[in-house]
Amino acid sequence: MTVVIVFAGLIVLLLSGMPIFAALGLTGMAILVVAEGSVSSVADTVFSHLDNSILTTIPLFVFMAQVMIHARVIDDLYDMAHTVIGHIRGGLGVATVASCTIFAAISGSSVATALSIGSSAVPQMKRFGYPERDALGVIAAGGTLGILIPPSGPMILYAIVSEVSIGALFLAGLVPGLLMAVVFALYCVVSAGRHKGIQTPQWAGWPKAAAALRRSVWAVLAPPLVMGGIYFGVFTASEAAAAGSLYALLVARFVYRRLSPRDLVTCAYKTMRTSMMVFMIIAGAAVFGHAITIIRLPVGLTETVTALGLGPLGFIAAVMVLVFVMGMFLETIAIILITTPILLPTIAQLGIDPVWYGVLLMINLELALITPPVGMNLFVIKGITDAPLSEVVRGAAPYVVLLIAGLAVLVAVPGLATWLPYSAGFGR
Repeated sequence: MTVVIVFAGLIVLLLSGMPIFAALGLTGMAILVVAEGSVSSVADTVFSHLDNSILTTIPLFVFMAQVMIHARVIDDLYDMAHTVIGHIRGGLGVATVASCTIFAAISGSSVATALSIGSSAVPQMKRFGYPERDALGVIAAGGTLGILIPPSGPMILYAIVSEVSIGALFLAGLVPGLLMAVVFALYCVVSAGRHKGIQTPQWAGWPKAAAALRRSVWAVLAPPLVMGGIYFGVFTASEAAAAGSLYALLVARFVYRRLSPRDLVTCAYKTMRTSMMVFMIIAGAAVFGHAITIIRLPVGLTETVTALGLGPLGFIAAVMVLVFVMGMFLETIAIILITTPILLPTIAQLGIDPVWYGVLLMINLELALITPPVGMNLFVIKGITDAPLSEVVRGAAPYVVLLIAGLAVLVAVPGLATWLPYSAGFGR
């Protein structure tokens, strides 16, 4: 009963339009007042959670993405994908997925990926005869890869709340993320084969393809720099973020020559706003997590699960259904911060790998971005195309099925997520 009351109160506050950090913090303080009679422990709780050097990854990765966006590196990225593979059947869809995959590994944001790639890709796909529904769907779904392919903002947040290694999570998300990108691309090819009105652009020729590859090489090299450094033990996650930011600055200033002092100030300002928002959410989540620990809510949930006789797979299945339903109504950040503190003790009790669970959670959060009524990517695509929301939803529907299938495969084969981080030396 306590779980229901806490969840219900928090969700009511969130649905009322209250900022996430305020809803979490107020719910936590209300619990503390009832349980302890005061909120004197709030300050120490917030300070202990924010006094963590790993938090530097957040502004550094955000800054890296902002610099790359302001330098207009993304224009060359999509042009390269279009030039190299646009001539095959369904090639524009494949090029769009490829561009989303690479940009997701730069920006760490699903919404930014859908917004940036969609502005260029949707008009181009419609020009060559792709049904509007298909063009809208591939952008909405391709944008979700920003959650799973590192460096992912939600993945960093989960790592901080769960105290799991960010480097391990990044590597764990890489193989499933690339596999989902391949599945999306294959679906684009199959789907294009069913529409006779789709035109295939002529092959641009090797000279133009080589020129497009040369122009985009700086964008393509950014993800291997960050992830390769983590995998081979050259960087910690924080150092990788710093190296990525430095790389972005050097490319923007000396290769593209597009980063003016004013642009640099703008990048810093946007980074500050985004980072402060995330830090405030972490503070609210810290208070909420501390409060539910005081009233022994996670312990009660663990005892309930044990009494029901649910094994690890049964528990995971129940949680995935719960997260899927929550994703229809709540933002991804809210879902991470509401569920993680409550579920982690049970996850540990059942011997479930928190890195594997984190990747499962990220795929489920991808679904949250393209399932109505509150699918953020659906609204982003509608905003940049003025298409009816119903068309965007219909276009994204096949990718919902593909993501659910991918989630099921990862449940059945955990090694897809865990092999890479543990082979790189991240212990269980």
